[in-house]
Amino acid sequence: MGFPKNHGNDGVRPAAVSAAGWGWQHSGRTRKAIADLNLTIEPGERVLLLGPSGAGKSTLLHALAGVLGGDEEASEFGRLLIDGRPAAEQRGRSGLMQQDPDSQVVLSRLGDDVAFGAENLSVPREEIWLRVHESLDAVGLNLPLDHPTSRLSGGQKQRLGLAGILAMRPGLILLDEPTANLDPAGVLEVRDAVVRTLDRTGATLVVVEHRVAIWADVATRIVVLEPGGGVMIDGSPANVLNQARRMLIGAGVWVPGFVPETRSRVNPPTDQNGGLRGTDGSVLLSASGLGVSRRRSNRRHPVTPVVAGLSAEVRAGLALSITGPNGVGKSTVALTLGGLLPAARGEVVASAVLHREAGPDPFAWTGSELIARIGTVFQEPEHQFVTGNVLDELNFGPRRLGRGEERVDDLLQRLRLTHLTAANPFTLSGGEKRRLSVATVLAASPQVLVLDEPTFGQDANTWAELAGLLTELLDAGTAVVSVTHDEEFTKVLGGRRLHLEPDRVVLEALA
Repeated sequence: MGFPKNHGNDGVRPAAVSAAGWGWQHSGRTRKAIADLNLTIEPGERVLLLGPSGAGKSTLLHALAGVLGGDEEASEFGRLLIDGRPAAEQRGRSGLMQQDPDSQVVLSRLGDDVAFGAENLSVPREEIWLRVHESLDAVGLNLPLDHPTSRLSGGQKQRLGLAGILAMRPGLILLDEPTANLDPAGVLEVRDAVVRTLDRTGATLVVVEHRVAIWADVATRIVVLEPGGGVMIDGSPANVLNQARRMLIGAGVWVPGFVPETRSRVNPPTDQNGGLRGTDGSVLLSASGLGVSRRRSNRRHPVTPVVAGLSAEVRAGLALSITGPNGVGKSTVALTLGGLLPAARGEVVASAVLHREAGPDPFAWTGSELIARIGTVFQEPEHQFVTGNVLDELNFGPRRLGRGEERVDDLLQRLRLTHLTAANPFTLSGGEKRRLSVATVLAASPQVLVLDEPTFGQDANTWAELAGLLTELLDAGTAVVSVTHDEEFTKVLGGRRLHLEPDRVVLEALA
């Protein structure tokens, strides 16, 4: 696996980065996304960029990639240079993998998408396809070149995005939460693919990742951004992690060996040997013989479900965590349970307690009936934003249901969004977008929550706040279904785990 040693791109020239008093302020914001940044990154350095959610990490990466412009009312301050020239003029020198893998998918076939960046750099055709095969091997995406990109899972799209960057052979590799939606094996595979590329090309690396342990042995330097502007800490990984551990924990950084304290369940339900005792509630949703697919079946083109023969219950006050490797259909199961996809086989039935005369099939409900009963948070937060500012986004559900908006202020405060009420949702950081997407669903007070990777992009402090909020909802009788690779999050919520493998489905109680 990886790149053959006898076939490399000897023309890769590692990039140098420098920032002098640099900052950026989005239009409509009272605060700068990042301010007063003074930073020098030498060619070939491997920098792990840390900081609390909203500190400006993604903004910096987008600026270095030359894709931050386009907003006439935004303001830029100071200088940000690559190889001594403005970053916006050096787009061919860098390759950016964004937080949202969907935003990087350009073409409909897998091989063409990987080749796209190299084609735009005028790489010779025969060289492009060698790079495509090598890059796909390196990231472990073992699918045919004509495989539809629309049929990739979120984790597979992350691998696809990285493969496209590796095929470009940039002098500056920019990775924004590159392993966030990957299963544990995929995390190591993708990280090792990056390392092999760096070893071969000597390219400069800047990687944003909330969980330090993944990249601590890869980075030669850790830079921690101060939320108010500038650099909080800068040094070698050993020095930063040893000397500033307490400061990093206070800033919400996931330092190795640290798990934040969270609110415990009050008299949590016990679930041993298939029997429920304690404060468990009634069945709200039940799946029987369920098969799921994102494609609609018909007589001429029958669809083979990606998951089949699944049976499970969603109960009031009980969590159900859906786990398993990338590409096995976890998100598709969640969307089907949430009434957003029809069952390919079998059925999903809502109990009378949940449907309240709307009918037993959630997929047949109207939009208003659905959001009042089941709230779904998509894997990509941007897919559910429908207004121009954060406050309107939070008020949208309650207003549509004719309810009061009394929960909105509490959600803004609990999820640390109060200072962003006038901001455009699409200009938020990845972690802020995720918290907003969760808050918009909670504002409608549904009885069932379906969350796809809810802890994606969260620093340790906001992770603990979100986990604590969900345990409160569980104690109040809300059911929480979550698709997650976050084992600590699964432990906090407890309940049951629905583990999917390519050839089996396992339902188990969590201790």
